[in-house]
Amino acid sequence: MALVVLILLQLLLWWPPPTTAISSTVSTAKTGCQKKCGSVTVPYPFGLDDDPISCYRERFKLHCNRSLDPPILYIGNIEVLEISLLPAQLRVLNYIGYDCYNSTSGNDKGFPSFKVNSRPFTFSDTRNRFTVIGCDNFARITGFNGRNFTSGCSMICNDQQSGFINGSCSGIGCCQTSIPKGFKSFKLYINSYHNHTDVLVFNPCAYAFLVDSEWYNFSVSDLGGYMDFYNRNRENVPMVLDWAIENYTCETVSRIDPSYACRSNSQCFNSPNGRGYLCNCSLGYQGNPYLDDGCQDIDECADEAMNECKSPLAVCTNTPGSYTCYCPSGTVGDGRKTGTGCTAIQGKRSPVMQIALGISFGILVVLFIGSWIYWGIEKRNQSKRKEMFFQQNGGLLLKQQLSSCDGNEEIAKIFTEEELKKATNNYDETRILGRGGYGIVYQGFLPNNRKVAIKKSKIMDENQVEQFINEVVVLSQINHKNVVKLLGCCLEAEVPLLVYEFITNGTLFHHIHDEGHKYSISWDDRLRIASETAAALAYLHSAASPPIIHRDVKSANILLDDNYMAKVSDFGASRLIPSDKIQVTTLVQGTLGYLDPEYFHTSRLTEKSDVYSFGIVLVELLTGRKALDFDRPENEKNLATHFVTSMKEENVLVILEDRVLQEASEDQLKEVTNLANRCLSVKGEERPTMKEVAMELEGLRRYSKHPWVEHNHEEAECLLGQSSNLHSCKADEYDSLKDRVVISLDSGR
Repeated sequence: MALVVLILLQLLLWWPPPTTAISSTVSTAKTGCQKKCGSVTVPYPFGLDDDPISCYRERFKLHCNRSLDPPILYIGNIEVLEISLLPAQLRVLNYIGYDCYNSTSGNDKGFPSFKVNSRPFTFSDTRNRFTVIGCDNFARITGFNGRNFTSGCSMICNDQQSGFINGSCSGIGCCQTSIPKGFKSFKLYINSYHNHTDVLVFNPCAYAFLVDSEWYNFSVSDLGGYMDFYNRNRENVPMVLDWAIENYTCETVSRIDPSYACRSNSQCFNSPNGRGYLCNCSLGYQGNPYLDDGCQDIDECADEAMNECKSPLAVCTNTPGSYTCYCPSGTVGDGRKTGTGCTAIQGKRSPVMQIALGISFGILVVLFIGSWIYWGIEKRNQSKRKEMFFQQNGGLLLKQQLSSCDGNEEIAKIFTEEELKKATNNYDETRILGRGGYGIVYQGFLPNNRKVAIKKSKIMDENQVEQFINEVVVLSQINHKNVVKLLGCCLEAEVPLLVYEFITNGTLFHHIHDEGHKYSISWDDRLRIASETAAALAYLHSAASPPIIHRDVKSANILLDDNYMAKVSDFGASRLIPSDKIQVTTLVQGTLGYLDPEYFHTSRLTEKSDVYSFGIVLVELLTGRKALDFDRPENEKNLATHFVTSMKEENVLVILEDRVLQEASEDQLKEVTNLANRCLSVKGEERPTMKEVAMELEGLRRYSKHPWVEHNHEEAECLLGQSSNLHSCKADEYDSLKDRVVISLDSGR
């Protein structure tokens, strides 16, 4: 019997208790102090300037302009729309920055600033977004006083068919970016690339503002009309401020100090904005924690939903911050919160028998009903969690993207969370293959013993979700032997996962840079790897529909199988290019050392950006040097600059790897170095296309395979070391030159 009772108690403990929502914005002012200004409630520690000083804390004084109808609440000259105690925030009106152009009157602009330096406020990083509207502009926000930063957006869209979407601030016509926490002042700046001359018909103005993200919803109409958006919103938009009791944390503030803000029956917690502390009523209390006796006891017995005295015979007694249950006289049982209830005593039957029968029957009923409900709720909750994660991880966006790709929504297999846990032995640390900017890659085994690579993304913000879905969409449309194959994905886990074919031999970076593997790849293999990589990129640029720009070409993203066949990977930063476009304007992404300088300075992404990055990979294969190496001398830290300078000075032999010099032919070295030099042209229009690069490299490979082609390494080295009078180069001159090369290579590493 004791065992059965214990089981029943355990079931009752598992059952989720009912909850009652308590308002987080309870507004209670001190006695005799004004509680409202117009429709805005003013809770202590805030107060109005025509009240006594005791009505508000220092620096929390507000002003109510009662000459207006209705009255309006202000902080200085800033209108306050709403005040809440938890979360500790104010909703205020913020100014709109604008930069407008008119074909007759010229330019009209206004760049506002916003300061709350002397107040206990900061700009909310969770509620606000820096927002820019326009089609020929770049804007930035500069924050200071607490945290110094600069962030911004850049956009160019040439016509009204540029892909604007109502309700979507996607970077075309409307751009949004987050802000850091903890700063008290900011300044806005807006500039135009071409004074809106190309877009004046439908977009004469650019606007920039910090705004409550829950309020602003982009509309294509915001782009049109001279200052329409500015006038339509009466020069202002809502913005959210965080507030806190500043200068102390809960650990440093003295509880016995009269200025300590948290009063009786309340608890202190550090402010999320990092500028001080806040107060909240203790469990079982509600009200204003900043007032004496502001946190009042909740009477749980007054509402059946707030207590667990389940038996109708049980008596509920309210206590400070809690309550108790007991069985009155004439009844038996356990009336406590976790008990079995109270049962009336009938006639003169044996109390033991009555208790035994009642408990036994009750246990059977509760066990049956409790088990059925418990498993039903668990199954429903699990289904809801999976659906929530599916949406959170971009499932709806993925369906939308795939539905636009020939209407096929089942391009890759959809794996369950349980399948991938089993494949990776519950993501065992020993299964980790590598860590990247967007996640961790595990080695896994499917039920058919197929070895796969499983990429587990990090917990992501909104931008990372888009990168993940972008990688799925891009890989789903690629079918090329030199591009890593996507087998499927899983979206029902807390973080999204991608399943790839397993590439056995690591990365190209590993083979040409890591100690113990340098010089391990022959020249023929290097030339083939370069040709295969170029062919894959040419396929992305020319054969894929729509064309795809990889945007992060580097040796670490080129995998090698057991036969050293190249596989281009990591499409998290890639972009699909509309068929009617040759370039897109986007936030700059890529890896330092490989980043196209033209793209970096203009934000205009073209296929030639991949050509530049591939040129760096080609130079890595020739020299065995890293794209960026801060251990090298100042003029050699950047490989691209060092290589181009060496080509101009006709001294490129000094930086080529020994094995390349020994195995490559004269024609190959001449053609490949010249090709790399063209790829690294500063101007994109002077670079070859990826298709031209692939054709030149494949031609060199085929030429070298013909049995009648003679390979004279001495002539190759002589050509690259002494560009003039090639045929007069003597063997002894080659030997002395080779000695100098070895010394230069040693000193340069």
